[in-house]
Amino acid sequence: MIVRCFSFILIFLLCVPAFATSLPLPRWASLKSDEINARTGPGTRYPIAWVYHRAEMPVEIVEEFGQWRKIRDAEGTAGWVHESMLGGRRYVVITGKEAHVVRFDPSAGARPMLKVDPRVIARLAECKPHWCRIQVAGRKGWIEKQYLWGVYPKEIIE
Repeated sequence: MIVRCFSFILIFLLCVPAFATSLPLPRWASLKSDEINARTGPGTRYPIAWVYHRAEMPVEIVEEFGQWRKIRDAEGTAGWVHESMLGGRRYVVITGKEAHVVRFDPSAGARPMLKVDPRVIARLAECKPHWCRIQVAGRKGWIEKQYLWGVYPKEIIE
């Protein structure tokens, strides 16, 4: 009888998917630390494939397994990290091969504030259909959404 109960519980646990959040996938998060191990699978028994050394870097959560999240970075590299290594604060990475203008208002004709180089990480404050307000170097301004990685094309943030 005990063996039958144990067998039932084991089969149940193997067949039921691991606990995951009810949050949508994919979704954005950011790295909490300057040193985070990305593994080949969801658990410490899997080898480390990559070590991130950039706190606040935006990542896209593409899969969940228990307390583990499969993330993808701006370069397309994917790996599994523990949920405690991720934060909900939104950041973006500036894309492209040249600097982009950050403006005082969300308009191509608005006065320029500063230029930001590719790969710079900025705090995401707000997004309209084609523009996002970011904070970089202690200043807040608007940049075209097409130059950002870390926000979906149709995403609106107030």
